Amino acid sequence: MSDTQTGPAPVTDGTAVLRQHAEQAYADELAALAAVDDRPRPPSWRLSPWAVATYVLGGRLDDGTVITPKYLGRRRLVEVAVSSLATDRALLLLGVPGTAKSWLGEHLAAAISGRSTLVVQGTAGTQEEALRYGWNYARLLAEGPSREALVPGPVMRAMQTGSLARVEELTRVPSDVQDALISILSEKTLPIPELDDEVQARPGFNVIATANNRDKGVNDLSSALRRRFNTVVLPLPDTLDQEIEIVRTRVASLGASLQLPADLESLSEIRRVVTVMRELRSGMTSDQRTTLKSPSATLSTAEAISVMTNGLALAAHFGDGVVRADDVAGSLLGAVVKDPVQDRLVWQEYLETVVRNRKDWSDLYRACRDLG
Repeated sequence: MSDTQTGPAPVTDGTAVLRQHAEQAYADELAALAAVDDRPRPPSWRLSPWAVATYVLGGRLDDGTVITPKYLGRRRLVEVAVSSLATDRALLLLGVPGTAKSWLGEHLAAAISGRSTLVVQGTAGTQEEALRYGWNYARLLAEGPSREALVPGPVMRAMQTGSLARVEELTRVPSDVQDALISILSEKTLPIPELDDEVQARPGFNVIATANNRDKGVNDLSSALRRRFNTVVLPLPDTLDQEIEIVRTRVASLGASLQLPADLESLSEIRRVVTVMRELRSGMTSDQRTTLKSPSATLSTAEAISVMTNGLALAAHFGDGVVRADDVAGSLLGAVVKDPVQDRLVWQEYLETVVRNRKDWSDLYRACRDLG
């Protein structure tokens, strides 16, 4: 998220990557924290809980090292999340899309275990093998069941190494597959009945899961599984300025990593894009004078980042490098209008009753109207 990042840093083999893992991108900050961190650390943790929170929220160390904030939000929520992982209970990060659940989980894993790549991506097609283990079928047929033929999944590898495993979009995973986590989280043991054996978790093992509360009813967690998680609800940004800063920082970082030759400092359109998102999301203008209809889309901070990143690309490749209303109008329309009938009416009403009447927004109004 650093504004000073000028492009993707090289990895160990000398090649560039589009997106580094958190432990690679912020290796210097993690090393600086480890060097000054003299507080007690839970078993197998690379940093103390205090240092983990400092890494996530940012700060300045005694030696002058600046730790950039990775998550801009309430400090107490991060402290609760970190302290939960120091216990024997797993952590569930819950929130609407775009509240940085995956982003926070990745950085927590990087700071605590030094590795954020033990990930299960939850989908409707996720099978139990993704949470447990699979088999090398060539060896299985040739030699029969054996440790050599077993292929451990991310959760099993985390148990073996005393690391954090991440399960993304847990409520997207079928219910019978979710239940594979119950014995793992309660007994800290993964049975391997084919070998009459088991894997016992080493100290430091735990699970960070994320879930979208807009998906309630898709595959709800059973009460047995929910009891094994401490739940932290991540809210949308409290204030307009806080959301603007989140978008500005992320867009600047993405623009640098994508090497977009555009002005990364004066993204003046951000305030207007974020204001549109917040007003339509809340159903009320910022001055609390006009009630609005809300579209079906989830107008989260992630959507604002996407709109501005696309605008940055348009300005870089088809403009003069400065993001203007014409560059964001198309993406803004696409973010708001997901239902071509209902959402289009909501958007047109917003344009005519709000955008049109704001003196400094005439260029945005014309750009959006020109798109139909």
